[in-house]
Amino acid sequence: MNNKNCLIDWPTFIGALILLLLVTVPLIIWPEKGEEVVLNANDFVTTNFGVLYLLVGICVFFFLLVVAFSKNGWVKLGEKEERPEFGNFSWAAMLFCAGIGSSILYWGTIEWAYYLQGPPFGIEEGSQDAIRWASTYGIFHWGPIAWAIYTLPALPMAYFYYVRKRPVLKVSEACRPLIGRAADGPIGTIIDVLFMFGLLGGAGTTLALGTPMIAQGIHAITGLETNMILQTVILLICTTIFAISSYTGLRKGIKYLSDVNLWLAIFLLAFTLIFGPTLFILETTTNSIGLLLDNFFHMSTWTEPFQDIGDFEQTGFPESWTVFYWAWWLVYAPFVGLFVAKISRGRTVRQMVLGTMIYGTLGSVLFFGIMGNFGLYMQLTGQFDVLQVLNNQGAPAAIISIVNQLPLAGFMIFIFTVLAIIFLATTFDSSSYILASVVQKEVDDEPIRWNRMFWAFGLSFMPLILMYLGGLSILQTASIVGGFPLLIILTMLGWSFMRASNGDIKASENYKPKTINLDPRKIRERLRRKRKKQ
Repeated sequence: MNNKNCLIDWPTFIGALILLLLVTVPLIIWPEKGEEVVLNANDFVTTNFGVLYLLVGICVFFFLLVVAFSKNGWVKLGEKEERPEFGNFSWAAMLFCAGIGSSILYWGTIEWAYYLQGPPFGIEEGSQDAIRWASTYGIFHWGPIAWAIYTLPALPMAYFYYVRKRPVLKVSEACRPLIGRAADGPIGTIIDVLFMFGLLGGAGTTLALGTPMIAQGIHAITGLETNMILQTVILLICTTIFAISSYTGLRKGIKYLSDVNLWLAIFLLAFTLIFGPTLFILETTTNSIGLLLDNFFHMSTWTEPFQDIGDFEQTGFPESWTVFYWAWWLVYAPFVGLFVAKISRGRTVRQMVLGTMIYGTLGSVLFFGIMGNFGLYMQLTGQFDVLQVLNNQGAPAAIISIVNQLPLAGFMIFIFTVLAIIFLATTFDSSSYILASVVQKEVDDEPIRWNRMFWAFGLSFMPLILMYLGGLSILQTASIVGGFPLLIILTMLGWSFMRASNGDIKASENYKPKTINLDPRKIRERLRRKRKKQ
């Protein structure tokens, strides 16, 4: 055990806990003042730097397309003849469950309602244009740019882990080509701690959304009151599930749980499509995709530039939604990137990049297109007033009420609730796995078990306390504010990958298109010979 404990990177381990305590303890002691400070900081960041988030989002998207179709995209993550460690189904299931979690059930079902009441571009509330954009903007926010932001950190992390054979899964390690030995010092520790703080805060958001929704589902099934006791029991059950899954490891617990999750999701979506308003769902989803493609650049760069001039009315839509979402994806990006990198052994860079962006976007389109448009249909036809329930009882009640409109309503609410529990668990077991990896100096195969278990329960302990104090959403907002430096780190990660991979490809003696397999020993020897000649 002592030898294993030597693998722990204690400065990063302790630093992440201290930073989290420095943020959460003041929120516990002075909740109102703390909330005010955090919200003001969030307004300052999103208002003054919103355009920077938007530009980073669109640039990352096109940068990854260039990488995928360049010579860098043919680099094999592993040995030349090595097959992918996981099949396409399990690989897609794990990356989708890690990147989305139960939040897709929440927002995929109800997000359209917020856009219908507060549409973009100054459109009149409840108008025909508002309806069209309501069914489109969710797909945009959870679509290609979101998954591109997720994918970028996976490039250098997978490259160093599987090509250069560095047994380290850290954000700081992926920045080594730019910061050099500073990756082993305080700068590297700060980078890793900022990543962990963002992930812990983002996890609080997932809990804040998922737990009340699950509680509402259990209330619909059993009649139990949706109080804090029920939410606490739900959180403990989810913690037990993902702790066991994390303990059994990547190839068993996390893989199997993700597979089950994906099959349940397919069943839910197929049932809703077949027994719901099939034609409306297909037509509206198709129209939304066309509207998105036609306005992709406009939506990606809309900033309300005339909001303070003349008679132009300020809606705050870009800051409240697009900028906020891009910041949220940015906070989660290093975690999802680390996880995608870890499960992508045996694939090429091109397969990893395009697979993550395509599978992730496709899954989001299906959830928003089917579940979201089913709820929209209920509202537009007058069969069920979703907006009335949303505004008076809250989003969790509205979501479960939408599912309750399906045939076999009791059974479908049960499936929806179980799916939400497993989604929450798969997100957290992936998170605890990666947090454990980041606080280790080396990860030859999997992180130490006690380390994985510690972060599995650590992910729930602080959010549980804040849930009783009503501060989960504030923790998430604080993590987004604290994650602002990740804008710079994300740029460094992309630059780091290009610098390392271009140098290695140039130094390789056996470059053949579509079969690039880089031997780090040959690369180092060739670079030494080159320096001697000079």
